Amino acid sequence: MTNPSARTKAAPLPPWSREQIRDARKAPLAPLIAKRGLVLVELPADNFAVTAFPGLIVKDSYWRWPERDQAGNTIDFFVQVLGLSFHDAMKTITAS
Repeated sequence: MTNPSARTKAAPLPPWSREQIRDARKAPLAPLIAKRGLVLVELPADNFAVTAFPGLIVKDSYWRWPERDQAGNTIDFFVQVLGLSFHDAMKTITAS
């Protein structure tokens, strides 16, 4: 019989480099959002509304959600809005 408290831990995830994180923060949001199947509506001045999240606006690698007093970069969108872990957000963004 095995001891349940003696489980082996999963190998630690490799750290992301500063350069990879910087690049992910600056990744254009609209194509990444569209790739996930979310509908974008084009607005003036190269802004986009994300219909699944009323009031949320994206432009380039930034988003803002005034009704919730939230804003951020591409990584923040995947973590704060979509609820992904940092690691999963990075995998999704860098897979593009």
